[in-house]
Amino acid sequence: MVSAYKLWHEHLSHFPKTSRYTLGGKIDSYFVDAVEAIHTASYLGKSEKLPWIRRAITKLDDLKFFLQIAWELKVLDNKKYIALSEPLAEIGRMLGGWMRQTESAKTKPNLL
Repeated sequence: MVSAYKLWHEHLSHFPKTSRYTLGGKIDSYFVDAVEAIHTASYLGKSEKLPWIRRAITKLDDLKFFLQIAWELKVLDNKKYIALSEPLAEIGRMLGGWMRQTESAKTKPNLL
């Protein structure tokens, strides 16, 4: 996620001024929120992880939505949009797997 944010940060400086502090700022905020949620979840105990993983997924979905808007408005060109979308799609799959694993661990009875 951090490498995707670094890539985004390079693109943000090339946003037109009319979008840099509105749409660009919104996208940047979702990136930071998603990174924070993933980082927080990684340090929590099993019983506390799930809400943070769900929050990360929500922030990632919102982030992808606003990136799509930037692409549709031609603020991001095809190449930049694809370069950002591909790693974010992979992160989404990883978060989904992490959530399923955490949910199944929560529902399994402790046999010890």
